[in-house]
Amino acid sequence: MAEVGLTSKPGLLPWCATKPPGWSQLFLGSACEGNFTGMIAKKRQRGQKSQKKPSHVGPLDGSWQERLADVVTPLWRLSYEDQLKVKFEAQKKILRRLESYLQKLNGVNVTTSAPRAEGLACLLHPIIPSPVINGYRNKSTFSVNRGPDGNPKTVGYYLGTWRDRSIVCVRSNHLKNIPEKHNQVAQYYEVFLRQSPMEPCLLFHEGGYWRELIVRTNSRGHTMAIITFHPQELRQEELSVQKEAVKKFFTSGPGAVCDLTSLYFQESTMVRCSHQQSPYQLLFGEPHLYEDLLGLKIRISPDAFFQINTAGAEVLYRTVGELSGVNSNTILLDICCGTGVIGLSLAQYASQVLGIELVEQAVQDARWTAAFNGITNCEFHSGRAEKILSQLLKSKEDGQFIVAVVNPARAGLHYQVVQAIRNCRAIRTLIFVSCKPHGETTRNIIELCCPPDSAKKLLGEPFVLRKAVPVDLFPHTLHCELVLLLTR
Repeated sequence: MAEVGLTSKPGLLPWCATKPPGWSQLFLGSACEGNFTGMIAKKRQRGQKSQKKPSHVGPLDGSWQERLADVVTPLWRLSYEDQLKVKFEAQKKILRRLESYLQKLNGVNVTTSAPRAEGLACLLHPIIPSPVINGYRNKSTFSVNRGPDGNPKTVGYYLGTWRDRSIVCVRSNHLKNIPEKHNQVAQYYEVFLRQSPMEPCLLFHEGGYWRELIVRTNSRGHTMAIITFHPQELRQEELSVQKEAVKKFFTSGPGAVCDLTSLYFQESTMVRCSHQQSPYQLLFGEPHLYEDLLGLKIRISPDAFFQINTAGAEVLYRTVGELSGVNSNTILLDICCGTGVIGLSLAQYASQVLGIELVEQAVQDARWTAAFNGITNCEFHSGRAEKILSQLLKSKEDGQFIVAVVNPARAGLHYQVVQAIRNCRAIRTLIFVSCKPHGETTRNIIELCCPPDSAKKLLGEPFVLRKAVPVDLFPHTLHCELVLLLTR
């Protein structure tokens, strides 16, 4: 595991008065120009091939493990240096396309400065690498289905498509992004399934019981496992037998070697169930995981969103803090805040922090974290942002400037959230964090930056895209977090 140390002591964050010299210059001080871009161009061809589709593995070539690695971690054959070059070029293309939309479709001048060397109007900074390259995931979801040998009680990741009925479940031991502990728990879950008289649920509406496994870990090695079970027509007494069986397996049976900190069980009557729809049942252990991040102790519930790369999350949140420019005269509005880490880490610099999150358990985590760390200027609201945001902003427009941070899921922001942000004059700075900066994010940015449009109820002054900072949280994959600074 390649790893670089990260400072998380209070008072050493990059945006505070005592920030380490050179941090901003290293990460945010200069645009990607000259030698860096030239260096990328020299080895770009090899990276581009891997980005589009691996050419080295055909449908019948390579082992099952290699084929799975090419799907889940398509850049795994490249050195990490070359992976970063591939990702940088991809982010540059996305930004070029975005600026083209803004200029041609909407007649927007995206910035007042002249185009830069990259052919972009906004300032694109060098990609910030992940401090951890291998085994970085703190959450993994394993499926249950037929393996290459036909055994329906195989735990791993899918190859193939449902449409072609070619699904094969392949064990994940070889995937570079999954830690050994996650693979160990998956391996023993498979052992349990193969000794259980209950059939697995391969297709949701075709019977069977045992379903997927989620494994979450923290930097201290504490491990939470969540098992999803389709109850079908089982009575509560029969369900209790199965819960006791899996509990015994992981506490005093062969699975005890996994040393789980907690084991949850969910009776899932739908393909996807939230905690509100079907509560997670704690079979044994601690109800939460705790993580040390940016000088804070963070509480994490089983279904709460938390960035899957903990060390990379520190870098990401520091970057957001650097770009946000929050101070004692600003309110920080954190939309889609998850467990509230961004707002909580910046609370000491802002006059107030307002967080909005859909998952109630995550909001409870954020409130616990604030109380435990003695943070008193944070409010966290549970519910859909499109239902809450407008009224919340009306109550806060008292002359103070608002810095908004949005970190939506891949589906992007709801249109009403975009409207509320555009129409709130107090929001002068917006940080948009996206792991999928094309698709719906592109639509969001266009709506935020287009000229006022009364028909669409976009009445406020448009934002201008100023800076873009790619942060790699997902080594070996094509994914990357892109942090965008928009101001008006």
